[in-house]
Amino acid sequence: MKIRQTVSVIVLIAFIATGCTKKDPGLPNILWITSEDNSPMLGCYGDEFATTPYLDQLASEGFRYTNAYANAPVCAPARNTIITGVHACSNGNEQMRSTYLKSETVRFYTEYLMNKGYYCTNNSKTDYNTAPLDLKTMWNECSKRAHYMNRGKDQPFFAIFNIGTSHESSIHRSIPDEQLRHRPQDVTLPPYHPDTPEMRHDWAQYYDKVEDMDAEVGALLKELDEADLKENTIVFYYADHGGVLGRSKRYLYETGTHVPMIIRIPEKYKHLYPSNSPGDPVERLVSFVDLAPTLLSITGTEAPAYMQGDAFLGKYQHEEPEYVYMFRDRMDERYDMTRSIVDRQFRYIRNYNSNRIWMQQLEYLWKAPSMPSWEEEFLAGRCNEVQARFWNTKPVEELYDTENDPWEINNLAADPAYADRLVSMRLASLDMALSMRDAGFIPETDRAIRAGETAIYDYMRSEAVPYEEILGAAVIASLKKPANLDRLRKMVGDDDSAIRYWGVQGLLMLGEDARPALPEIGKAAFDDSWNVSVLGAEILYQMGMKAKAIKAYHRVLECDYDMVRTIALGSIDHIGGSAEEFLDICMAIPGKYKKPENQYDVRALQGLLKKWEIDPATLGI
Repeated sequence: MKIRQTVSVIVLIAFIATGCTKKDPGLPNILWITSEDNSPMLGCYGDEFATTPYLDQLASEGFRYTNAYANAPVCAPARNTIITGVHACSNGNEQMRSTYLKSETVRFYTEYLMNKGYYCTNNSKTDYNTAPLDLKTMWNECSKRAHYMNRGKDQPFFAIFNIGTSHESSIHRSIPDEQLRHRPQDVTLPPYHPDTPEMRHDWAQYYDKVEDMDAEVGALLKELDEADLKENTIVFYYADHGGVLGRSKRYLYETGTHVPMIIRIPEKYKHLYPSNSPGDPVERLVSFVDLAPTLLSITGTEAPAYMQGDAFLGKYQHEEPEYVYMFRDRMDERYDMTRSIVDRQFRYIRNYNSNRIWMQQLEYLWKAPSMPSWEEEFLAGRCNEVQARFWNTKPVEELYDTENDPWEINNLAADPAYADRLVSMRLASLDMALSMRDAGFIPETDRAIRAGETAIYDYMRSEAVPYEEILGAAVIASLKKPANLDRLRKMVGDDDSAIRYWGVQGLLMLGEDARPALPEIGKAAFDDSWNVSVLGAEILYQMGMKAKAIKAYHRVLECDYDMVRTIALGSIDHIGGSAEEFLDICMAIPGKYKKPENQYDVRALQGLLKKWEIDPATLGI
C-alpha cells in the first residue's frame, strides 16, 4: 500500500512538472509589415533579378505563402477588404476611391483586438475607402509616429508599419540610368510589353525601389530584435496588391493580384505553424478577406458570422477555400467591371464591359514613362499581336493556366479541351457573387441614390433588391449574343433600374444588331436612372442619331452626381466625340468641376480636353 502511494505521488509530481513546461504562452505580439504595389518580385519567390536579402531571410525563418492574393488589384478596395474581413464589393466599397457608408454590422478587426487587450497602432496609411472615420476609436495610435513601444507594461501589441517606397509613384520620375543598381539592359520583359528604353528603365528602377523597400523591412525586423521581442512576436509581411507597370496594378491578372506573403512564427507559438518546419513554402490559397478572421483566430477569438474569409491559422482555422474571388469596377476616372476567381492552377475572368479596351487611359497610370511609350509603339504599328492585344476590346471570358502560362497570354476560354473547367469556374464565380451580394452589379451612382442613407452592405440585403434577377440580367447582357435581343428589349422596360441598365448595356454590346431596339434605346437615353441614360446616349450616337444623343449627354452632364458625369465623359471619349460637338456642353456647367485630388470627373474632363488638343489650364480646369 505504501509503495502504491509513493508511486502515485511521484506520478502526480511528474504531471504537475510537465504541466509547467507546457504552460499557455499567452497572447502573441503581432507585427504587420506591408509594402505597396509589388508582386512577388523577391529572391525567395524565385526572382533572380531581385535584391531582397532581408525578406529572403525572413522567408527562411518563416512560412512563404505561394498562393496569396489581393481580392482587389488596387489599394483602397484591397484595404477595405482587409480591415473588415468582407469583400469590398460586398461592402459597396469596391470603387477606387469612394466614401460610402460602412454598415454598423461590419466592424473593423481592431475593435476585436482592442477588446482582447491589444495595443493597436498603425504607422500610418489608412485608405479604408469608406466615409470619414474616427481613427481614434479604431487605433490606440495612428500616425507616422505610432509605435508598439508606447504600449503599457506587459501589454500585447498589434502594430502595422506601411512602407510606401515601392508605390507606383516611385517610377513617375525617372532616375538616370547610371544611378540605377539594376541595369535596364538586364531586365527580362514580360511578353506583352514592347522593348522600349522607357519600359526597360521603369522595370529596372522599380526593382531598385523593391530593394529599398526590403532594406526598410530589415530595419523594422532589427528594431524588433533589439527590443528583445522577436521570440514573442508573430511577423506578417505582405504587399497590398501587385504592380506596378502597365497591365498589373488595377487588372485582375496574376501581376495585379498575386502578392508575396511571409509569416514568421516564434518557437513558443509553434502550435500555430501551418506546416512542419520554418522555411517551408505553404501552397494553401489565401487572400486578404482571410486576414481579419485569421488575426482573430490566432488570438483565440472566433470570427463573427458576417466575415467572409477563412482563418488559415490558429484555433478556428478553416479548410482551404476552393477559390479566391476578385473584383474590379471603377479605377479612378474609368469604369470597367470585371470579376475573377482563381484556384491553385487556373484563373477565370468575366468581362462585363467587353466593349471597352483593356488600356483605357488613366491620368495616374500614364505618369509612368513606360505607358506613353507602349501607347506610342502601338499607334505606330510596332507592337506584335500579344503587345497590341491590350489596346483592343476584350473577350467576354478569359481562362488561363497560371501554372504553365504565368504571364497569362494564352486564353483557353474557347479551347474545347478546357470547356468543363470554364463552365465550373463560371458557375462558381456567379455563386460567390450571389452568396456575398456583390454590389457591383448595380451601377455606382444608381445604387447610391437607391440606398440613400442606408449603408450599401445593408441595402443589398434588403427586399428592395431583386438580386438574383439583377445578376441574371448582367449575365445575359455580357454574353453579346444577338439571339438575346428580345430579352434585352424587355429588360430595358423593367421596373428595376439595375435590370434596365443591364438591358441597355447588352444592347450597346450588340452594336448594329441592336438597331431593331431603337425605340427602347431612345427612351432609355432619357431614363430616370442616369447610368441607363448614358448608355442609351452612347448607342444613339454610334447609330448616327447624334443630335438626340448630344441632348441626352447634355442632360446627364448637368446633373449633380460627379460619378455619373465621370462615366458620361468616359463614354464621350469612347465614341470619339469631338470638341465641336461637346465642348460647350462640358463647359456649360461651371462650378461643378472643382479640383480635389479624387474628383474624377475633373480628371476625365482634363483627359478629354487633351485629346481635343486643348490645354485644360486655359479653361481653368
